[in-house]
Amino acid sequence: MAPPTPLPFSEDFQDADSYISSLLSFCAASTIFQTLCGGVHILDFFTGEPSLYHTVIPQEWRTWLLARESMDLLDLLMRDDLSEPRTDDPPESLLKYIKEIRKHSLRRDLPPRNGKERKLPRHVAVGMIPKKIHEVGNFADYVVRVADDVSASSGKEVTHFVDFGSGQNYLGRTLASPPYNKHIIAVESKELNINGAKSMDVLAGVAEREKVMRNKKLFRKQQDSMTPAELLKDKAARRNAKPLKAPEEGAADLRPSKDLATIYTPADGKGYIQYVENIVRDGGLSSVVEQIEKMKAELIDEMSRNEQIRLMAISIHSCGNLSHHGIRSLLLNPSVHAIAIVGCCYNLMSERLGPPTYKLPLLRQNLRAINAPRVTREAAACDPHGFPMSEQIGTYNGDGLRLNITARMMAVQAPQNWTEKESDAFFTRHFYRALLQKVFFDYGVVTKMKQNADGEQENGFESTEPVIIGSLRKGCYSSFKSYVRGALEKLSADPERGARIHEKMGGITDEAIEEYAQQYEGLKKELSVTWSLMAFSAAVVESLIVVDRWLFLREHPDLVRECWVEAVFDYQQSPRNLVVVGIKR
Repeated sequence: MAPPTPLPFSEDFQDADSYISSLLSFCAASTIFQTLCGGVHILDFFTGEPSLYHTVIPQEWRTWLLARESMDLLDLLMRDDLSEPRTDDPPESLLKYIKEIRKHSLRRDLPPRNGKERKLPRHVAVGMIPKKIHEVGNFADYVVRVADDVSASSGKEVTHFVDFGSGQNYLGRTLASPPYNKHIIAVESKELNINGAKSMDVLAGVAEREKVMRNKKLFRKQQDSMTPAELLKDKAARRNAKPLKAPEEGAADLRPSKDLATIYTPADGKGYIQYVENIVRDGGLSSVVEQIEKMKAELIDEMSRNEQIRLMAISIHSCGNLSHHGIRSLLLNPSVHAIAIVGCCYNLMSERLGPPTYKLPLLRQNLRAINAPRVTREAAACDPHGFPMSEQIGTYNGDGLRLNITARMMAVQAPQNWTEKESDAFFTRHFYRALLQKVFFDYGVVTKMKQNADGEQENGFESTEPVIIGSLRKGCYSSFKSYVRGALEKLSADPERGARIHEKMGGITDEAIEEYAQQYEGLKKELSVTWSLMAFSAAVVESLIVVDRWLFLREHPDLVRECWVEAVFDYQQSPRNLVVVGIKR
């Protein structure tokens, strides 16, 4: 079951250790990599003179990069064969950097598989978009194969699959349905998601609604009585005027179908789903196991009741630290015998090593937006559940390797999937946002501050206070004027800070906004080039995060028999496609 190598590294390396050694060395030593991945933020692009392009990008690259079309640049970064001679004569140092990023990025190709991809039945795939169908179909088949391999090697079957952050439970519903027929424990923190998942369970045939016998005439009469007489239709008014003897059993059951109980009936050879509403704060699953035991005692026959619980923790795109909790569950719970976790939303991870120090001068601090909830700046720092998980990365060069939120946010980009139309659209959005920050700065909404790490030493980089804009309606992106007006309208509605923003910006004219757009339009290309380099470089950031999770498992050989990383989805359909697998001894 395990792939030939435990990590999908480049052929440039002979084994995992040589790859990891080179990866950590590159991340710690490359100035341009550290700058592009964590040292700059698009918000600050135009707040200084000249733009950040002339500070961040090496001088010998600048002119050459600006002369390239966007898609030609992306081809150079990710697809062109760099061993072939080129007629456009790119700087040698640029080519060297591109090769280093490619070399240290984990391979994302989906391994060949035997047979065709399993097609999900329509009643099981209810609610899924094509991307989700691809993910669920592939991952369900994958985790079952891992579980079968664990059962074959240990002689004991995995009894339950625990889905961390089950959401609408697409994965669990598929595993509980034929041909898999597995027992699923869906762990989800939001009651709304659980209720929605149960409704789809009924449609998929893995559960049924509570049956309610209603007196139709009495049911309608009670509904009519809840409506004011003047609003009743003629037929309802006539019906309401006729006296109706109440049945002996009492009032009609007026509960809508969504409020009726969802009934799951365990049976031999049939899948079963049990929902656990729980906010996962660490890898401990003791409360989950207790609920499984309780369910067994109440519903399962004596033979199954005496069966030892053997869990496999699974998750598709568990956000932030939830992936860490799923991985740690293998070590913290005797009943967990395997894990298969696909992570996502790296920007939501916390930081175990604390804020950047003066020893990391290129790492931009995590700044709190002026309109963000009032939490301390270091709220997510020094979290034992955060990045890095492994001791090797946490103690590298004595101080460890850190990734700030800017670097982690860039790691969820998928530049290999960018099309020309999509690229132009989000380059425009980034350009508008960066230029709006310049307007905010000029009008005094935000101020510029020297970054300082723990009060010890200033690194020379300047940043402005962030402002959270969030999403705007589509029409706001038709022009910079529309964008500014839409953003100001949204910010002015903030009950706490809206008045201050309106005081500063309320008098800005359309002519002034258009003047900003005309003055900086020529610099949009500088921003798009920088963003492309940042997104391309961030493939190494994601590789570092995934390698850290694998290292954490390998550092516990007394408990972990085998661990590996491989792609489980087609990158074109689902870019966060690397699964971390661990098998207990």
